[in-house]
Amino acid sequence: MQLIIKKNPADLAKAAADFITKRIKEVLKTQDRFTIALSGGSTPKALHELLAKAPYVDQIPWLQLHVFWGDERYVPIDDEQSNAGMAYDTLLGHVYTPEEQIHVWRTDLEPEAAAADYDRILHEYFGDTGPTFDLVLLGMGDDGHTLSLFPGTEVVHETTAWTNAYFLTQQDMYRLTLTAPVVNRASCVAFLVAGPKKAEPLKEVLEGNYNPDKYPSQVIKPADGELVWLVDEKAAALLKK
Repeated sequence: MQLIIKKNPADLAKAAADFITKRIKEVLKTQDRFTIALSGGSTPKALHELLAKAPYVDQIPWLQLHVFWGDERYVPIDDEQSNAGMAYDTLLGHVYTPEEQIHVWRTDLEPEAAAADYDRILHEYFGDTGPTFDLVLLGMGDDGHTLSLFPGTEVVHETTAWTNAYFLTQQDMYRLTLTAPVVNRASCVAFLVAGPKKAEPLKEVLEGNYNPDKYPSQVIKPADGELVWLVDEKAAALLKK
């Protein structure tokens, strides 16, 4: 695991943009496509806005990117809560990646059908064995969740299925999500975490006892890939120095 601490959210977004750009360039030296899973939230939004403008927008070969999402709220893409909608507004609407290489969760289908459809696409891309994504970007909530793996939900303990759809009672909505088994096959997983509300859960996730029912982010442990935590100083405030 690699821990990168930056002074503030702006510096964190820049470090993430630098990291992603470098990663894409390195991977594309040996293959002709780069598969990335995006996440929602305020920190990725700032990252997207950076990537959509110079110098980053000119350094990334957008035609070779294949874009996915780690999870989604079961809302229309034009809903303000949509992760995909946010990504189009802040990034994808400003670059040229072919639409057939952008894979939005199908919230026009029933939740279970949407999860099955995404599972089909993933298996078409990656097969049943070997690595999956070249990069998965994740966030972590104040409650220690990541993706749509929330504390106390059964999906946290999924060991085989790659996708899941379930009704999250506390939010009164369905969530669509990748699961730990598929994310942990990625070549690289990078968490972006910022703000003082993340300090306590971050300390527990990284330094506490293993308790994924309380801190689901702990289940993200790439089998053969890299795990990188990019955090700001306020989020890292309680970590051992």
